[in-house]
Amino acid sequence: MTIWLRDIWHAWRAFLRRPGFLLLAAGVLALGVGSASAVFTMIDGLLLRPLPYAEPHQLVAMGQLYQRNVGGISPQQYQQLADLPGVGSLGVFKGDPSATNIAGYGEPVQVPALEMDRGLLATLRIQPALGRNFTAQEDQPHGPPAVMLYHGFWLRRFGGNPAVIGQTLQVEGVAHTIVGVLPAGFDLDQADIALPTAFVAHSDDDGTNYTAVARLASGFTPQMLGAQVDTRLRAFYVARGDRAYSPAFWQRMHFGTQDFSAEEHTNQHATSLMWLACASLLLLIAVVNLTNLMMLRAMGRNHDAAVRGALGASVWRVALPSMAEGVLIGVLGVLFGQALAALGLWALRTWMPADWMAVEWTRPGGLSLGWPAWSLAAAVGLFGALVATALGLWRGHAALSMDSLREGGRSGLSRRSGFLGRLLVIAQVALASLLLCTAGVFLHSLLMAAKVDLGFDARGVLTFELAPVKATYPDVPAVQLLSQRLVDRLEHIPGVRQATAGTNLPAGDNSGQWNLGGLHVLGGEDFSAQVHTVVPGYFQVFGIKLRQGRPFATTDVRGGEVVAIVNQRFADKYYAGHALGQTIQRGSGADMLSAHIVGVVADTYQFGPEDPDSVQPILYLPLTQMHEDDLSMFRVYEPMRFALKVQGQPDSYRDAVKQAVREVAPDQPINHVYSMAYIVHDTTTDTEFNLMLIGLLGGLALLLAGVGMYAVMAVAVAAREREFGVRAALGASPRRLLLQVLCAGLLQIVLGLSAGVVLGAAGAGVLRAVVVQLGRNVFDPWAILAACAVLASAGMLACLVPAVRAGRTAPMRALRGE
Repeated sequence: MTIWLRDIWHAWRAFLRRPGFLLLAAGVLALGVGSASAVFTMIDGLLLRPLPYAEPHQLVAMGQLYQRNVGGISPQQYQQLADLPGVGSLGVFKGDPSATNIAGYGEPVQVPALEMDRGLLATLRIQPALGRNFTAQEDQPHGPPAVMLYHGFWLRRFGGNPAVIGQTLQVEGVAHTIVGVLPAGFDLDQADIALPTAFVAHSDDDGTNYTAVARLASGFTPQMLGAQVDTRLRAFYVARGDRAYSPAFWQRMHFGTQDFSAEEHTNQHATSLMWLACASLLLLIAVVNLTNLMMLRAMGRNHDAAVRGALGASVWRVALPSMAEGVLIGVLGVLFGQALAALGLWALRTWMPADWMAVEWTRPGGLSLGWPAWSLAAAVGLFGALVATALGLWRGHAALSMDSLREGGRSGLSRRSGFLGRLLVIAQVALASLLLCTAGVFLHSLLMAAKVDLGFDARGVLTFELAPVKATYPDVPAVQLLSQRLVDRLEHIPGVRQATAGTNLPAGDNSGQWNLGGLHVLGGEDFSAQVHTVVPGYFQVFGIKLRQGRPFATTDVRGGEVVAIVNQRFADKYYAGHALGQTIQRGSGADMLSAHIVGVVADTYQFGPEDPDSVQPILYLPLTQMHEDDLSMFRVYEPMRFALKVQGQPDSYRDAVKQAVREVAPDQPINHVYSMAYIVHDTTTDTEFNLMLIGLLGGLALLLAGVGMYAVMAVAVAAREREFGVRAALGASPRRLLLQVLCAGLLQIVLGLSAGVVLGAAGAGVLRAVVVQLGRNVFDPWAILAACAVLASAGMLACLVPAVRAGRTAPMRALRGE
């Protein structure tokens, strides 16, 4: 053992005396390990870490199943599960926080409010940091008004004053008692305040806008509880005799459960899988590159190994120095890689835009290297270094034959032994092409998105949100009057050309899509569609082109003819393109409402230019004819949107807009004062983040592929120095020798790119789930051509220096063996 330790120490000491190769090899490994560690930390913080609740594995979401994922649940369905066997405790909250007005303790502001019942905190086993939970009376209709504060909002608004418990806060114009402050770790849906859901008993509300959370009772599994949920809810609908749907329809529907953590992150799974696949490709490229380097080093030590073997050293003694070097490379690669990962995550936290950050990453330690990342880095780093060293030793041992030595000269690779090195280069190029093609797809999608006609003009438009205070503006006439007064005042701001209002913006308003059911054309079946309620001037402010008919006018008021405008997609889908003059109906019998279609406008990309489902059928209705029930339902979920067409930079009108609102409605806060151009850009943030991350990994893959190709070509040229000298002595020109080496390198590049395209076809499913959301095919020909061009150029540059060296080989020097 002492002899072995001494050999290891001698190998390390010799290695450290000439650290060039050590730094190169460790640096190559560090790029792969650091990238994998950083991406794993991102995925770990987003998906893998347990939720910050006690025993999170016992928490499940319940509701209707959509492709094995649990969707929302309605108040009616939730109440049917109250005494379900297998449920230890049960809670519910509304899926998206509502824009809510508050006043008191400072300037009136609009904040996101989470609606939850009193069972939610008990189910999550969360205790308020101050005060208490809602009582049973407070969680009932017309119960005592109560509110709980999120910890961050409590610090910002109240300075962390514990005396706020028992004080009152004006919420939508009604005094609510502050009964508690939630703990700092509670960030469900990133709201500022929490209000009780206060469902009515035996509710008939079947809108699935809520999320139900249950804690499993002892002895029950999610599968057992899921079966109970399915049986209970299907039996309820069949027994009720739903008029809209037959019993057979409900027999086909399925309800169940899903791990609460998985339900919270259903939409991130495909993207995270893509990140992981790209980071794994880069790590594999780094290991392949390291294998190439270790093989070249082993081939360069053939003479030493042969001498030691001839003196009687065992195979293990001969291999020990190289394995010791591999361990040192692995340790340094892991340390350097983790340093790179920590630096990258710090840069991500520091410079990444706030709207790119997932809420899980903002939690303490959400983007920090924990023990899972260190364990992964140590495992893959050391294993990769040892595998690369073992492959290098195996190939070096195979090259110790006399034939191989005669063919290859005194150093470097022979033609036969160089085959593995060239094969590894081809593998690197193939893997790098996958990453670059993926980055190319995202880049091309952004370039194409910039050229898409959105159906409206976002230039020179400033928007803001306003949720009319419910106590001050309780009904449709009050909301209409406020909207008209604001529009009139906004149009008097110097530089404002026109102002308008509506329930929706033409794009970027993903959470504010309002759908109405029970619509039908004459003699047709019922359907649901998006409804945008607007005031006159809406289409002019946003530059939405009128295809047929007329826009809304000030004469379209309650008591007159009910009118509507549809977009082209609506007209094509429900009226075969001939909607003008037709009638759209809603409901049936005495409650049926009919609207005369007076105009058809152009389609708009609501969810951004990259979403294939962005253009949807839309029914536009005038705000002055909005039904009271519809407004009440809309106000539960969304604020109103106002827009101004201005001269110059829209952001320069922020202060003037706030002052105008204060003059018209002194106690009415506004929120999200953004230019329309910013909102449109916000629809591409996910794509931009993926492009940044995958582009970075693709650039590193390009660097590693270039380093690998240069190393192999350089050693191959050195090994064939005598051959090039003989060729030069026999009349071969330097240009011919240079082209010979370049052609050999080009052949490897072509083979690698071809293999990359084949691999991409085989693994297209990894990217399809993400790329399809962009409306683009996985195999974008322009992205593939761009990736091939970049890789080919980088590969030829890597081959150029060895090729020039081959062309400058001096015949006499090579023949003399100097």
